[in-house]
Amino acid sequence: MEKQLNVGIVGTKFMGKAHSNAWKKAPLFFDVSAQPILKVACGRHEASLKEFAQQWGWQETETDWKKLVARPDIDIIDIALPQQLHYEVALAAAKEGKHIFCEKPLAMNSQQAEEMLKVCEDHKVVHYLNHNYRRTPAVALAKRMIDEGKIGRIFHWRCAYQQDWIVDPSFPLTWQLRKETAQAGPQWDLNSHAVDLAHFLIGDIATVSALTTNFIKERPLADESTSGNLKAESKGDAKGEVTVEDAALMLVQFANGAIGSFEATRFATGKKNGLTFEIYGSKGSLLFDLERMNELQYYSREDAEGYQGFRTILATDGSHPYMQHWWPAGHIIGYEHAFVHAVVDFIDAIETKQTITPNFSDGLKILRVLEAGLTSAERHQQVIIS
Repeated sequence: MEKQLNVGIVGTKFMGKAHSNAWKKAPLFFDVSAQPILKVACGRHEASLKEFAQQWGWQETETDWKKLVARPDIDIIDIALPQQLHYEVALAAAKEGKHIFCEKPLAMNSQQAEEMLKVCEDHKVVHYLNHNYRRTPAVALAKRMIDEGKIGRIFHWRCAYQQDWIVDPSFPLTWQLRKETAQAGPQWDLNSHAVDLAHFLIGDIATVSALTTNFIKERPLADESTSGNLKAESKGDAKGEVTVEDAALMLVQFANGAIGSFEATRFATGKKNGLTFEIYGSKGSLLFDLERMNELQYYSREDAEGYQGFRTILATDGSHPYMQHWWPAGHIIGYEHAFVHAVVDFIDAIETKQTITPNFSDGLKILRVLEAGLTSAERHQQVIIS
């Protein structure tokens, strides 16, 4: 009889949908080592919760996450919640011996992250932090090419994560714009992805110098019942203070001597989810744009003189990471597929009793860099990562 893993998900909005799709699709396209069972969906509002569960195929519903994590028949807790809620749920789940699939950023600060990591290690559970862009085939291919020495010694990293969903000053004061519920703005939300990619592709960051700014300091109070997928309505004329940054810039030096830059903003008009990185080395270069996520740009100095130039690699060939499980070469995949890849690797880690990356240890490293950036911006000085 095929082994099964019962999954309980906490959170039913944007990420709850993305995760549910991944749990459903993984065994359809990959030979997973255990069958994930969509057992219980947990959310606060019973009516919308039941609708979510019915749509995505969850067998049961629960409105109390504490009851969910205590159930002996649940093997995995999927935390698809905003970051201010990760800490409490993750600690409880780990203490109950549940494996944890958690959205990013890991926590509200590095102190929480340290405790989350320790409890997971003490209880010997598999813990995964869903920086899913690592599992985009083009990004995974870039990692392979770097490891194979295709671009040589790395000199430069340039990364920008740009969105525009709060350019309008009438956009309300949602939880993402308040320090008590978000910790920080794009430095936390967007740069967490960017720093994870830098750690994955380049290496550890040693020093940080940063600048943050606010363009709009007050906004209408939000009707939180309307919030979701970066949309919300205001609940009247009253306004509140924006207590996180609107944009952040970081300059860093990596432990291996490379230097890099990060831009994270929600004021890049026209950019809906623009994540780009550029890597320049002694033998070549790699460029990636999430809005063209199946493509990787590659330049090689070893090409013959007169034939050098950036070439586009369409990362859909069966030899490219993960792609043998999808469609014939040239048939592109999308945003949701990286979540499927994460679920497959997570299940394999559980069954083989191995670690998976990024995990809570990686999440802690990321938060230390992000905190260093906020400290640098506040003090107007370079911060060394200890």
